Amino acid sequence: MNQIDLAGRVAVITGGAQGIGFAIARRLLDSGAKVSLWDMNAALLDEAAAELGEGADTIVVNVTDYDAITAAVAQVEARHGSLDILVNSAGIAGKNAPLDEYELEEWHRVIDIDLNGTFYVNRAVLPGMKARNYGRIVNIASIAAKEGNPNAAAYAAAKAGVIGMTKAVGKECAKYDIAINAITPATAKTRILDELKPEFIDYMLSRIPRGRFLEVEEAANMVAWLVSAENSFTTASVFDLSGGRATY
Repeated sequence: MNQIDLAGRVAVITGGAQGIGFAIARRLLDSGAKVSLWDMNAALLDEAAAELGEGADTIVVNVTDYDAITAAVAQVEARHGSLDILVNSAGIAGKNAPLDEYELEEWHRVIDIDLNGTFYVNRAVLPGMKARNYGRIVNIASIAAKEGNPNAAAYAAAKAGVIGMTKAVGKECAKYDIAINAITPATAKTRILDELKPEFIDYMLSRIPRGRFLEVEEAANMVAWLVSAENSFTTASVFDLSGGRATY
């Protein structure tokens, strides 16, 4: 494993108690960063912190609650003196259904967590990053944002919004040495699969030329470089993690 130097950096990872977020937390800790895991599930946060050990702390945060997010940002900055890195990993897949049958409440739930939640956390951390003239943000989108998946229009729309937002805010913040990028992973073996029908999982696997799902450590390896000082030029960009599925 290449050693990315994150010594002295402070990272916040939403959805950090499990899955891709947890793998990223482990990778950033191994690179020398201090990590604050944010998640709604207090029990999972406790388990994650115990496994990660020294250098990791936790805050119970609902990413749809902007007041809770701003309070958590203040807590991290007070505790560590800075907040240099943000990785937005919190998200849900939502239910599978054709668009004309999609439940209105479910549509709003997916958009609120996957898109609005990403906006809220970006908005809350950026003032401090601008004041310090440094920051690195990775917003986790999805290959579904580029290609769409049938019977998952809410998720595709939310993640496409994340890409558009990332491109816009990355341009806004480039002059502050703040790099803001997105990644578009294919399906990974995480608990998000528990929300999906077996036939939908089979469909997504069939679309990946690699012939397998993404390993969470592979996502963590890409993110580790994107949030490092070595990534000093690239911003407002989208990095593919689809195993060859992406057509653009």
